[in-house]
Amino acid sequence: MSIFTGAGVALCTPFTQDGVNFDAFGKLIDFQIDGGTDALIVNGTTGEPSTMSEEEKRAALSFALERTAGRIPVIAGTGGNDTKKVIAASIEAQKMGADALLIVTPYYNKATQKGLIAHYTAVADAVDIPIIVYNVPGRTGLNMLPETLAALAEHPNIAGMKEASGNLAQVSEMARLCGDKCDLYSGEDGLVVPLLSVGGKGVISVVSNIAPRIMHDMVEKFLSGDIAGARELQFKVNPLAAALFCEVNPIPAKTALRLIGIDAGPLRLPLTEMSDANLARLKREMQAFGLID
Repeated sequence: MSIFTGAGVALCTPFTQDGVNFDAFGKLIDFQIDGGTDALIVNGTTGEPSTMSEEEKRAALSFALERTAGRIPVIAGTGGNDTKKVIAASIEAQKMGADALLIVTPYYNKATQKGLIAHYTAVADAVDIPIIVYNVPGRTGLNMLPETLAALAEHPNIAGMKEASGNLAQVSEMARLCGDKCDLYSGEDGLVVPLLSVGGKGVISVVSNIAPRIMHDMVEKFLSGDIAGARELQFKVNPLAAALFCEVNPIPAKTALRLIGIDAGPLRLPLTEMSDANLARLKREMQAFGLID
């Protein structure tokens, strides 16, 4: 059974100057659920967990679970490049009530493909909730090969892949090798429909932070057989998605949240505010999309 089908949101984490802004976080979660989002991803890389303390990450997950109250799945980001720490974080997230885990491939020290199998198997053996593997070579410097995912998909707790390599041939091969053993989710908002065309179940979306309904509708249309309608929405989303990635994620996404009235607060160093030129571009695309005047 799939963890979710549709559009899950890679949530930004609203901050104050010295912690998590729970008022804004609650507003963002309500906005997502009201907008049709099918799952919440908390403490994923869009949420800036690399600059959050362990206490902040626990508090954010606890708050999201309480606020969501079982209405849609809550998926906890617990990835890292130290297997022992990933296991500990994953066990804790399970105990807190997370429905599933999103675990990015190890970064910087990276791993061989053999190491990836050992890493994910060790985590999967330690928990009893499903895991979505996250492949984003542009951020980690490491690409998981289709054969590696196929090997991991034999484990009963490895249930999905968030694929953000941008390599459609690789995605297609993953779908061919894994079949129904591993659900595929697009990790790129601009490639949702192509991934769905090879059997994907949806998207884990940054765009959903500010436009949840259209991302949900895109997947729903495709899976209900309205391919032309889904394609139309994909084309509509693409310029906005490009603007949301014109600087390092989540810089534009948090900026965009502020522009629609959700106080996402400051970015944490080493992330900084957008350049004037890119801010102007983001505003133009949001205006064209109808998100701001």
